[in-house]
Amino acid sequence: MAKQISEIRPSVDPRSSQVLPSKLSKAKDRPLNLDPIPESTDSLRKKLKDKRRQQKQQEKQRKQALRQKSKRRNRPRQTAAPAPDSQSSDKALVKALALPSPVETVPVCRRPKKVVRRSTSSRWRPLKRLGILLGVTGVACAGGWVALELNLPDTTHMDIETQVRAGTLTLKSADGSILFQDGPASHKKVKIDQIPQQLQQAFIATEDRRFFEHDGIDGQGILRAMVTNVLSGELAEGGSTITQQLARMTYLNQERSILRKLKEARLSQKIEDKLSKTQIFERYLNQVYLGSGAYGVADAAWVYFGKSLDQLNLQESATLAGLPAAPSLYSPLSNPQVAKERRNLVLERMVRAEVITPEMAAKAKKSPIDLNPKVPPNAQDHSPYFTAYLQQQLPELVSEEVLKQGGLEIQTTLNLKWQKAAASTIKDAVYHDGYSQRFDQAALVSIDPRNGEIKTMVGGNAFEQSQFNRVTQSRRQPGSTFKAFVYTAAIASGFSPHDGFPDAPFMVDGYQPNNYGHVYKGWISMNQALTKSANIPAVRVFMAVGFEPTIKLARELGIQSPLKPYYSTALGANEVSLLELTRAYGTLAAQGYRTQPYGIRSIRNRQGKVLFQYKTAKQRVLDSSSSAIMTWMLQQVVTTGTGKPAQIGRPVAGKTGTSEHNRDLWFVGYIPQLVTGVWLGNDDNYPTTGSSATAAATWGNFMKQAVKDIPAQPFPALPKLAGRKGSIKPQPVKPKQIRNLPMPQQEEPAADPAAQETVD
Repeated sequence: MAKQISEIRPSVDPRSSQVLPSKLSKAKDRPLNLDPIPESTDSLRKKLKDKRRQQKQQEKQRKQALRQKSKRRNRPRQTAAPAPDSQSSDKALVKALALPSPVETVPVCRRPKKVVRRSTSSRWRPLKRLGILLGVTGVACAGGWVALELNLPDTTHMDIETQVRAGTLTLKSADGSILFQDGPASHKKVKIDQIPQQLQQAFIATEDRRFFEHDGIDGQGILRAMVTNVLSGELAEGGSTITQQLARMTYLNQERSILRKLKEARLSQKIEDKLSKTQIFERYLNQVYLGSGAYGVADAAWVYFGKSLDQLNLQESATLAGLPAAPSLYSPLSNPQVAKERRNLVLERMVRAEVITPEMAAKAKKSPIDLNPKVPPNAQDHSPYFTAYLQQQLPELVSEEVLKQGGLEIQTTLNLKWQKAAASTIKDAVYHDGYSQRFDQAALVSIDPRNGEIKTMVGGNAFEQSQFNRVTQSRRQPGSTFKAFVYTAAIASGFSPHDGFPDAPFMVDGYQPNNYGHVYKGWISMNQALTKSANIPAVRVFMAVGFEPTIKLARELGIQSPLKPYYSTALGANEVSLLELTRAYGTLAAQGYRTQPYGIRSIRNRQGKVLFQYKTAKQRVLDSSSSAIMTWMLQQVVTTGTGKPAQIGRPVAGKTGTSEHNRDLWFVGYIPQLVTGVWLGNDDNYPTTGSSATAAATWGNFMKQAVKDIPAQPFPALPKLAGRKGSIKPQPVKPKQIRNLPMPQQEEPAADPAAQETVD
């Protein structure tokens, strides 16, 4: 029956479910004979289901066998052919269900599926790659951290370095007062309790509102600044904290780079670890640049408003707090409208920070910015010639690299009080006497003869107009001031101050000296000749001692300029500087000990390390008895001679001097503790109409102020003159020709003894 059913029903392709037309036509012609169904449909279905379960089990076993082959990674999966018994059972099942018999089917070619099998190691490869990436990243971060730490500046002396900017140069006087500051230096530093609370709040609200909460780096502040800048379309707010700004000011520069920002962040953390918030804030407010050359809030208060910090009001405090972001742009001196807008923004931030009320801010916004610019009190250089003199010496004392790094503190020998008095004295001399006596320049220098310290130095009348230092750079004829060395050589050779020499006209080897006014005494002692500044006796003494011994002694006393063995050298024909002339007189004041004049005691770097320390060295170049006798003779010059205008109410030794045609007016004098030299004249060597008495008076005006701080001290007593022996051997000059000239008719001497001296 089943066979008949299969013959009359069309054949069906199980894959395409399409009826083949050839088989269908044959089935129509055959008779339909139905046989009884041998088995029920349910039992056949159960057998078919069991068969399929068995096939699945076989397929599972086959897959397990394939997995065991681990050597080959990829192997195509083979499709197993159906078993014969399986095919026959299927046909029987079809017959039982009275289904049509199988019809020839057209085979469909299918590409066998490739089974990609992954080994156990390949499954963990992504995790391994992730681990390697994380490891490399960690090593790179660690290496970068180490490299950053190695490239950071040394912060061992952070406590000192955060108080002084790099690139600065500070000169201090002998008492520690600031003489001069160069570079980004604050001229006046204040303690945090001297800064008004309102000014502190303005800076906190503007620059770093979370200053007291973060540890040097404010992540919230950085994000807030980014959002604010994006929304405003401009750089309206910065992300650097106050600590970061202090780190940059102390150790770094303004270079814009990721490396600099990383260094800045790390340094700020170190600063936070070592310093308190109060210390950080105080040092920041003392060093932050606020434009117009003002470093620190104290300087800025003077530069913009001409006030001290305690006099600032709310609107002025807000104006200063708005400057750090862009000092040039927000400067009220150059951009008043922009500065006002910036000030109002600071006031709004103070309101948001709840440090002022909206009413206070509104009132302050209505106020104009009242400017009153002034120079900070400590910014003025009271010793510009001395400062320039020391700066020229620095390359000889420290390396170029150290100078470039800056941050140097130089302790000088200058007495600031005396320096101000000296500068005022020189200005008065030029203003009051210069016009009438036709000179427009003057110079003064003071030295402590006991150690060589330069106490005052005024190299000219106006440094702004001429930086030429007439103390150290100018070479002029010293006139009769050089006679002191001629007579010192005579005393050291064994002569007595009472020994006499002819004071009459004569000519030697074609040279004819003359006294001022052609006044001659005929015969005069050395003491009297020096007191009256007679020229003829000085030349004769020079000849008696000899050119070589006198010039040698003058050099040992401190004269460094060339001295020629001419007769006119006795009268100061060779040019010298005021500094070396004053130094040589200082050797007499120090009882024969010569010292080197110096202005720098010590140099320290930012870390407080001493880079240079001057060591005073004394050298005896003249015996004490000769220096005592010479000091006694120079005292007579001030007591009864040409140096009377230099009297100051205590013993003074000194000598006047006038060069030819009164081109140079001199006085150099001393007390045991201080020697001072004064020069008056013109840079173009134009003759004056004055006399050395004006120089002596100028010397006296200064010394009267200086000696107020110096106790009176007597000079050494005059030693015994009888039987004393000289310390140097004279070498008398043997002239080729010498001729005495007739004594001219004598005239009355000039009323001013100083007017009698001259160089011929």
